Amino acid sequence: MKHCYDYPRPAVTADIIILRKSKDEQFVLLIERKHPPFEGMWALPGGFLDMDETLETAALRELQEETGITGVELKQFHTFSKVDRDPRHRTITTVFIGFTDDTISPVAGDDAANVQWFSMDKLPPLAFDHGEVMEMVKKNPGITSL
Repeated sequence: MKHCYDYPRPAVTADIIILRKSKDEQFVLLIERKHPPFEGMWALPGGFLDMDETLETAALRELQEETGITGVELKQFHTFSKVDRDPRHRTITTVFIGFTDDTISPVAGDDAANVQWFSMDKLPPLAFDHGEVMEMVKKNPGITSL
């Protein structure tokens, strides 16, 4: 279905925070971006919403495509809409959170060059506004037990 409008429309994405606890430390799963923008930087898994899917479906699809992870229950966390959050164009994202344990072995795929667990206390510089996203998670300790 083709749409034509007299004014621009924003792109919509779904990003995913996957957390796991090991001993007394919380970890988050990040992907290394394979393509610009932010090629080589770490980011949350995620990507663009297709025209025929819901945000929830997009989040599950992107998680599987970029990390190989399936079967994780995701809960909607927050929508981020800062005007300049994506240098390519106006992009609004809804972030989802899921939890897993040490039995999950993620594998980089699609546009992820690498995938790795990072301590919530030792995050690398993150692409887009994902650093701000993670700061919001850290400031709300109840979130990590959704």
